[in-house]
Amino acid sequence: MTNRKTAKAVLFDMDGVLFDSMPNHAYAWSQSMTQFGLKMTTKEAYLHEGRTGSGTINILAQRYWGRDATEEEKHSIYEAKTRVFNTCPEALPMPGALDVLQRVKRQGSLIVLVTGSAQASLLDRLETHFPGMFCPELMVTGNDVKMGKPFPEPYLMGLDKAGVRADEAIVIENAPLGIQASHAAGIYTIAVNTGPLDNDILWESGADEIFPDMTELAKAW
Repeated sequence: MTNRKTAKAVLFDMDGVLFDSMPNHAYAWSQSMTQFGLKMTTKEAYLHEGRTGSGTINILAQRYWGRDATEEEKHSIYEAKTRVFNTCPEALPMPGALDVLQRVKRQGSLIVLVTGSAQASLLDRLETHFPGMFCPELMVTGNDVKMGKPFPEPYLMGLDKAGVRADEAIVIENAPLGIQASHAAGIYTIAVNTGPLDNDILWESGADEIFPDMTELAKAW
């Protein structure tokens, strides 16, 4: 077990960990997919959480079209998803997230962002709501990786940017695919169950610890 207080780096997912944005993502995916004849429920969107937009679109394209989506189709669908997402109420910071970040920073650990999202509206708000906590050099987004979550590449890239080994880091995740990615990268993984999924799904994905929310994690830190 990597000790929380001696970890050299703590890698944070964004949606569902730093921002309460997953309800908006789930709604936007379900609505935009329907426009293209691809059916996705909001619950399924939670199961795909953390996957790149391209990867999510391809799963639905394979299911309904029997093939991968073209780059043009991916672009059109993701643009539609972004339009719907931007009509949703602004996602608020997750209660307790700033407290966790402050505790991590006070102990001298590097703070790294590892997200499958490429929503500029959320990325731009990191400095507004969490001033001084994140820097571009220590961010991995959906635009940076070829093999997104559940593959380990995003978290391996995060370790590389931080210059630390897997056994010197901790990941904070909420999504099954993100937990699988972190586990595959060999990093101790703390899950916060901020969505509608059962804890069993998070344990089966490889979580080492589970907290009900970021506020409880801050208390335990």
